[in-house]
Amino acid sequence: MQTEVLIIGSGPTGLSLAIELGSRSIPCVVIERNERVGYAPRAKTTNVRTREHLRRWGIAEKLAEASPLGLDYPSTIKFVTRLNGYALASFENGLDCSPEKNAFYSEHAQWIPQYTLEEVLRLHAQSLPCVQIRFMTELDSFVQDNNGVKATVRNLASGTVETIDSRYLVGADGARSTVRDAIGAKMEGKYGLSRNYNVVFRAPGLAQAHAHGQAIMYWQVNGEVPSLIGPMDTGDRWFFMPTNVAPDLKLTHDEAAALIRKATGIDLPYEILSSDEWVASRLIADKYRDRRVFLAGDACHLHPPMGGYGMNMGVADGVDLGWKLAATVQGWGGERLLGSYEAERRPVHNFVMDEAVANHAVLGAQLFQAGIENADEDGERIRACATEQIQRQKAREFKNLGVVLGYRYHDSAVIVSDGSPEAPYDSTAFTPCARPGCIAPHAWLDDDRSLYDTFGTGFTLLVAGSPDNNDSAALERATREAAEASVPLTISAPAHKGLDELYEARFALIRPDQHVAWRGDTWPDDGVSVFRRVSGQ
Repeated sequence: MQTEVLIIGSGPTGLSLAIELGSRSIPCVVIERNERVGYAPRAKTTNVRTREHLRRWGIAEKLAEASPLGLDYPSTIKFVTRLNGYALASFENGLDCSPEKNAFYSEHAQWIPQYTLEEVLRLHAQSLPCVQIRFMTELDSFVQDNNGVKATVRNLASGTVETIDSRYLVGADGARSTVRDAIGAKMEGKYGLSRNYNVVFRAPGLAQAHAHGQAIMYWQVNGEVPSLIGPMDTGDRWFFMPTNVAPDLKLTHDEAAALIRKATGIDLPYEILSSDEWVASRLIADKYRDRRVFLAGDACHLHPPMGGYGMNMGVADGVDLGWKLAATVQGWGGERLLGSYEAERRPVHNFVMDEAVANHAVLGAQLFQAGIENADEDGERIRACATEQIQRQKAREFKNLGVVLGYRYHDSAVIVSDGSPEAPYDSTAFTPCARPGCIAPHAWLDDDRSLYDTFGTGFTLLVAGSPDNNDSAALERATREAAEASVPLTISAPAHKGLDELYEARFALIRPDQHVAWRGDTWPDDGVSVFRRVSGQ
């Protein structure tokens, strides 16, 4: 069979890529070796930026409706010695999950199992006529030439082998990527920062058996089993993650249940549903592309989960590569556009991985102090010291909007710099910035719409300044020049005070992924060159 893009892997990365393509009527086929999405429970944080992409796709509300704990469940992170022990510290509205409206973003984050997110993405992807998902199918091999990629795939149920011809192939096939090996890409960095387990279990009554109140995550700081634990789904389903376990530890289900009892100090019948070993590492591929074959998500970057960045970075990979592949297939994206994928994403991956590694450096074992569970004045003093340390060292992990929204593509060949100075990165404090390469600053309009709702699926020319008599002529010329460059363009001119101060310019050209590509107080005389630059022509 033939398609435009063949995607290997139906996790959040592959599904996001398929949705970006399918939303633009680009035929694609997704193959997945498992029988369904959400095969194993992993990430639980769908962050602000990912939910903003879901808003673009029209499914943010569907994810909200699928929330097993409810949107009003407090997204509090609590540090305790054990669930039946002493309270140490608390972070309210961790990871920006509160549903209250915020000027900085159009969608709040959401604490929700990754398998639930994947199901929402799958249903939407399969609703798009140009997207086909095949489960129980794996990639055997592929060859490529100047015209396309010929892949051999195998149906694992029937054993049937067939060939799929595509213009491009994307490996979104995870940490053990077959595609990465096939193109000769190597993972570089540090393997084995820690060895951990992710245990999912059912425990009726556990929420009522402790006195710490509701939270999405409890960090247990003790000398026996430093660990993370928290509610994951309906039906009294929880997760438990003992951190940095011994190399020779192999958890049976009975041993996992015993470990939960020891960690929490609460004796209940724990039903173990799954127990998966994982190793925290900081690894990045030495290349993301070989001609017509690309890597995305965990196939090209791996890091500790502290901060909840991994799955969300994969979604952003799918978005960046998706609109660029669509533009190329449609004929208005030049070769430099696809070349900008790695140039834009690699610095972001390194920035975010450094944050995750810094968070990973301070776990329960590093926060533990002898005597922290003593029921005397010495214990109170030690716990007060631990509280101060937690508040000082762990806030960046849970108050991380500067990482989630503060990344930028300043050095990209398809971004037109305006010469303004680049602000330093700040992982916690987020300051909206319209410097080309940044995510377009958000605003709630007077009619209660998000500014982002006025953007089109292609490029958008935003009129951010007060109305001017010359605007009509400039916008008409920009529309003609976009057509000359074959670049799809939407004009957005919302009557909203403060946009000129927010964007610090009268005009801003916004990309399909909501990053600023260009800005200025006047539309340039040679606007065609701007469109050709930002589209990679």
